[in-house]
Amino acid sequence: MAIPDFQSIMLPFLQLLADGKEHLHKDLIKGVANHFNLTEEERQELLPSQRQAIITNRVGWARTYLSKAGLVESPSRGVQVITKRGLDALKSNPKTVNMQFLMQYPEYRTFRGIETPVGIEPAKPAIIALTPQETMSSAYVELNKALTAELLETIQQQTPGFFEQLVLDLLLAMGYGGSREDAAQVVGKSGDEGIDGIIKQDRLGLDIIYVQAKRWKDNVGGPVVQAFIGALHLRGAQRGILITTSGFSQQARELAAKAGTRVILIDGTLLAQLMIEHNIGVSVVNEYKIKRIDSDYFSEDAG
Repeated sequence: MAIPDFQSIMLPFLQLLADGKEHLHKDLIKGVANHFNLTEEERQELLPSQRQAIITNRVGWARTYLSKAGLVESPSRGVQVITKRGLDALKSNPKTVNMQFLMQYPEYRTFRGIETPVGIEPAKPAIIALTPQETMSSAYVELNKALTAELLETIQQQTPGFFEQLVLDLLLAMGYGGSREDAAQVVGKSGDEGIDGIIKQDRLGLDIIYVQAKRWKDNVGGPVVQAFIGALHLRGAQRGILITTSGFSQQARELAAKAGTRVILIDGTLLAQLMIEHNIGVSVVNEYKIKRIDSDYFSEDAG
């Protein structure tokens, strides 16, 4: 049979995890392929990029969407397990699990950028005819959303030491800290799986920036930001950057806003986006160039 699309894979993927045990992702790919009775040729068929098997790619996308809906989670790299919500979804005996099914979960709607008031059932998306260029632009946004989510999940699975290196790499890529040797000397561990220290704004060290980076899952609250602002003066820093892998409470954001340009908050989403922008922890898989007619070339006035 033909290789199934990623939405058709979602329900079998959940069912393979129904025992509540941890499963290797590579075993789940094999399990999905067995479920759909794929031939060896179909299992080996590659994407147009020739870099990944189609079935591997589609299982990966199914897992991403299920994860953002809170139905599965990854306790460690390459390992998947079903959540209580995922088990509850299976108990409802759904005929299918697809993107429309996942719309009932607020975390998934937030991930897709779709806001629906509480108590109102999400409307079925209208079928809109997009131009090929619009389709590619939409796919680019969707790919970046998925990559952002995957980056944050991967960061949470790393050691505190690796997180420290990641933050240093990002700050250096953004033009802060001078050299790696300089940055490594002034930035120290905070004791709570993060970083607490000062870093040069430029190579000459004309200004210094106070940096805190926290690998947290819970939101950073107002008291932490208040203490951070208070520490700026003690550290002799003109500006401060507070980084977290989670998010900031409303109170925390309001306190930072009152401090003006002196304090910059970087939450998990922005952290991942900056990593993508500066090629930290990511690599280019494909590049597509869209070309059009050069009207100047065909102009009679062209030399």
